[in-house]
Parts: sequence; C-alpha cells; structure tokens
Amino acid sequence: MFEPVSLSTARLRIRALRHDDAPALFTIWSDAEAMRYFSFAPMRHIDEAHARVDNTLKPSSAGKNLVCTVAALDSGEVLGTCDLFHLNEQCRRAEIGFSLQRRHWGKGLMSEAAAAVVDHAFDTIKLHRIEADIDPRNLASARVLERLGFRREGLLRERWIVGEEVTDSALYGLLHSDRRAGG
Repeated sequence: MFEPVSLSTARLRIRALRHDDAPALFTIWSDAEAMRYFSFAPMRHIDEAHARVDNTLKPSSAGKNLVCTVAALDSGEVLGTCDLFHLNEQCRRAEIGFSLQRRHWGKGLMSEAAAAVVDHAFDTIKLHRIEADIDPRNLASARVLERLGFRREGLLRERWIVGEEVTDSALYGLLHSDRRAGG
C-alpha cells in the first residue's frame, strides 16, 4: 500500500530512507537525550544503525511501512525521520512516528515534516485514521501532534519497558474527517 515518496516543504525534503542514511541517523539513535522517550535504548555502535536501517528497509520495500528521511532542502543534510507504520489496510489506518537531531529541536521542522506526511497519508494514500503512541512525558512530541490536530485519546499504563524503566503510553489519533472539520 505504501510506495516511496519524495515530498517537499518550504525548508525540507522528505524522501525514502536509504542505506547511506545510517550514519546521520546514528547521530539521533546514539544520543541519550534524543532517545529518552523511544522504545529502544540508545545505540553504542554505528553497526547497530546500519542493521536498523537494513531491517527497516525490508518491510518498507514490501509496502508495509512508509519510512522517510527528513533532509534540509537547501543542503540535503539528513535531520531525522518521519514514518508511517503498523498499517492496517482494511481499516485504512497507520501509526506515525518521528525523530529529529537534537540540534534542530525547537525550529518547527518536525511539525513541517509531519504535516507533509499526514497530508500525503490522507490525500494520496487515502488513510482514514493516523495514530501515535508516545511517552506522556514527551511534551515536544505531544505539541507536534496537537499542532497537526491529533487528539489525545487515552493512556496505557506501564506499556513499555526500556532497559530497567517502565513507562506509560499516551495514545493520539487523527481522523481524515477531523482535518476537513478544521481539526
């Protein structure tokens, strides 16, 4: 159902993940602060990033995930990712997730990238619903989702265990009809 994309915004290029993106993504995946609310621990070796990219590309090439690299439009520098995954074709829904290098936080870049991916999901792919599962302490991600019109729909207690830490999940949802109604 998902096909590789190439989307542009005022400042960004959103394109399909490539093998050579691993070093730039390792910058995020090895940063303990950037990984604070992820469902896997920070990486220690670049080989882990290469393996994760390889493992991510397999379902992506089969159309099960839309895995996108977010790059600066002017320089091509890889800044992060914005993905759609856990596709349910029958119900026309998927989950969104994103990451961004810490030095680019607070500039509105992820809101810009995620808005383009959400537009593509509803307008081109014809999804009915997009969901997000975030750590409720991750206020920056919650703000991105809320700017896009997502609504917090629930809390799953002690859903994740990463290392020795047990954390909750805040669930967000956005319907195609929410966007037509103005969020």
